[in-house]
Amino acid sequence: MTPTVFICLMIVAVALLTFMTLKLKMHPVMTLFIISAFLGIALGDSLLETMQKINEYFGSTLSGIGITIIFGAIIAMGIQDTGAATRITNFFIKLFKGKRLELAPSLSAFVMSLSVFGDITMVLTSPIAAILALRKKINMVIMAPYVNLGLTLTHGLIPPTPGILAVAILLGADIGQVIIWGFVISLVSFVLTYILTRPILAKGEFIPPNPEFTEGYKPAPKGASLNELYIKEDNIPSTFLSFMPLIIPLILISIGSFANMIFEEGSTAYTVLASIGDKTFALFVGVILVALLVMKRKQKVLNNAQKHEFEVPNNASALEISMNNWVVRALKIAIIPLIITGMGGAMGGILRESPVIDEIGDSIISMNFPTLLIPFALAAILMAVTGSMTIAAMTAAALVYPMLGALGLSPVVATLAVGAGSMVFWHVNNSGFWMMTSLFNFNTRQGLKYFTTINGLGGIVAFAVLCIIAFLGWA
Repeated sequence: MTPTVFICLMIVAVALLTFMTLKLKMHPVMTLFIISAFLGIALGDSLLETMQKINEYFGSTLSGIGITIIFGAIIAMGIQDTGAATRITNFFIKLFKGKRLELAPSLSAFVMSLSVFGDITMVLTSPIAAILALRKKINMVIMAPYVNLGLTLTHGLIPPTPGILAVAILLGADIGQVIIWGFVISLVSFVLTYILTRPILAKGEFIPPNPEFTEGYKPAPKGASLNELYIKEDNIPSTFLSFMPLIIPLILISIGSFANMIFEEGSTAYTVLASIGDKTFALFVGVILVALLVMKRKQKVLNNAQKHEFEVPNNASALEISMNNWVVRALKIAIIPLIITGMGGAMGGILRESPVIDEIGDSIISMNFPTLLIPFALAAILMAVTGSMTIAAMTAAALVYPMLGALGLSPVVATLAVGAGSMVFWHVNNSGFWMMTSLFNFNTRQGLKYFTTINGLGGIVAFAVLCIIAFLGWA
């Protein structure tokens, strides 16, 4: 097969993927399965060989990320039910002394999305953003886009969220280094994008907060104290304990990464640090830490369990109630991202087996095209047509993987370029777009004007920061 035929085949596959998703409203799992089968047969495999490869790559993808996604979902349930999300937001209110309060839910979303799905972070932060907007009389045009930017940056660039984690594994990148540089890039991008766009958004149309979240609240008096601005919730954990389930897993994974670089494989230090830095173990530590937050909060977790119609056994302990409730809810939330990511891995596996990708990589090199732009552009284009950051990132990674040597890119840099590209063209064919507009009281036009543009700029700024880091040889 020639490179031209392969490219034409990819165009057809993307067109079919878009048509089935947008026009036929097919579920992404079935769409990805059909496209994977189509690509396998079109690339020369028999039907039996194609089915075997789909099973193989689906399973290998889930084996790398499955347990971590489930543990991340459990942590999300605990953060929500114990009041840790409220405490994190109040921390940022205090940090900024009650000013620039749009940064409180935005940075809360940034932190929570480190270990929690982006969609869940939207649900956790939308009521907080609405209440703060009402209390401080802040236009949601200033509040909501930065909440979305914060959660999308960390969702797209920092493992263990599913898409970027799967990309890092597929490209053979050191996950600890991806976390460290992804965090740096995300934070710098958030700050720069905020500085560049805040004066513009301040002149935007007025959008009130979602009234469903502000019932019973009133605007704070002029010159209100910090205490009057805090989100009120009874019996919530301390700031330190609230952050721990989200931050400690990332620290442990990063420690494991440094062990790979510093110590000789097989040494005691390497074995110990690599073990505690294993991503599955690190997320399990996060589960333990969030479970500890239920201490002295039995009534709180009992109320939340009953609210979610969880049957509570007689004389059950707070830990038993909470963990069983969280696991059941987490599995319901995690199953769809798991299966979609697995199917994306199957399609990616079939694509990266094609030897013609090496020829395409050589052709790009001969054209003197900026090599770092390739993974970024591929992810951005695929995001525009597929509407899924995970699918776009994994498909782009599958195409880039065989070219890495020819492109001269390190796996870490390529992974982050894909992640930055997957943020661009975030629009109406993305489920998160509709969640954001609904939860934050925006219509479709307003969503495109404020969410799509800010996200796109954030992805471009993140890519620019990555280019500087790569040029300096730091990653």
